Amino acid sequence: MLDLASLVGGVLTASLVVFRSPLPWDLPVGSPIGASTWPLLGYLVLGLIGGSYLSVRTWAGVPRPSYGRAVAISIATVAIASTATLIARSYYSIRFIGFTAVTMLVLSLAHRAVSRSRPWTEQVALITNEKEFADHLRMATHLHVIDVLDPQSEDRPQQLAEGVTVAVDLRAVLSEPMAQFVASSNVAGYGVRSLASVYEEHTGRFPVVHLDEGWELSTPVERAAQYIPLKRALDYLLVIVTSPLWLVLGALIWLAVRIDSRGPAIYKQVRAGRNGEPFTLYKFRTMVDGAEQNGAQFAVVGDERMTRVGRFLRKFRIDEIPQLWNVLKGDVSLVGPRPERPEFVDRFAETIPFYRYRTLVKPGVTGWAQVNYGYADDEADTVEKLTYDLYYVTRMSLWLDLQILGKSIWTVLSGFGAR
Repeated sequence: MLDLASLVGGVLTASLVVFRSPLPWDLPVGSPIGASTWPLLGYLVLGLIGGSYLSVRTWAGVPRPSYGRAVAISIATVAIASTATLIARSYYSIRFIGFTAVTMLVLSLAHRAVSRSRPWTEQVALITNEKEFADHLRMATHLHVIDVLDPQSEDRPQQLAEGVTVAVDLRAVLSEPMAQFVASSNVAGYGVRSLASVYEEHTGRFPVVHLDEGWELSTPVERAAQYIPLKRALDYLLVIVTSPLWLVLGALIWLAVRIDSRGPAIYKQVRAGRNGEPFTLYKFRTMVDGAEQNGAQFAVVGDERMTRVGRFLRKFRIDEIPQLWNVLKGDVSLVGPRPERPEFVDRFAETIPFYRYRTLVKPGVTGWAQVNYGYADDEADTVEKLTYDLYYVTRMSLWLDLQILGKSIWTVLSGFGAR
């Protein structure tokens, strides 16, 4: 409703600027005979409804006012209204649409800023023995864990305060009193949800220990198959459109790497792609030439193999620029799990359950794990990153990709958020 009010504000503002009238149906002198803005106004409302519906259906994460959703809804509103107007051949004003869109976006961002400034938390009672899960949820920004209950407890818990959600660990066997408590809470109108879904939404990670046979991962990827062609088209378009920028920056980096140390500026390495298929990855060299002559190994903090320029490139993650060629070739996407060395994939697949499921989707130049966790130094870090990768695998969407790209751009511009 607030977005609809923003649209009305945008229409009235555009009418004053373009038509010199506060009424959007009072066309200026010289307009085509029989012209009317009513169809255009109707298409704008339909566009807003369509954009809001798509946003609600596809947005991943905690349902909190999001600036990204405001941008997405505004773009969808204009796109749907413009397309409908062209098809119907009704009255259309580029200036009117433009002023409406800009004003609507500003107002949409403003009311979200007000909503986000208010304290916002979801109160949850957890029924689980998983101490690590409970600790992660206690650290979540918008979650207040009021109690952690033992699934096997024979003591019936007290009635919860109004508005509290009950998050149940579906792997746990509940005692009779606890099962009755969950059933009673559900009948009384309290929200009863799985611990896994609450954990995903508030941490941005996937609860690997709750997986059964892996079908929980492959099924969402099959559902997202219709998005994959669009994702490929957007990858290609974004790389082509931004090519003047990254070609110039890449040439300067190539020169800096060659001056800083001996060896080729571009580093080639075999990586595992979608479904484990090998391909040649291109990056700017950040280590001394021959750094892995004794075999593949993790890069660690303060790694002596790093060059001076390499440390700078890794801090801002601009050593990844040559991977844009891999994007054009179709080896990787702009967004996806980090492509790993085949030898690492084989090793981790033996020791980390469900590790190969991260290759269900095409790897990416940047990804959900990279912007939330950074580089992995050892197998323990790899397990942590896997929880983020699998979250992306199960929730891959246009809106999540836009969110990741936005965080990645901030990392490149600021140097923060990378490790």
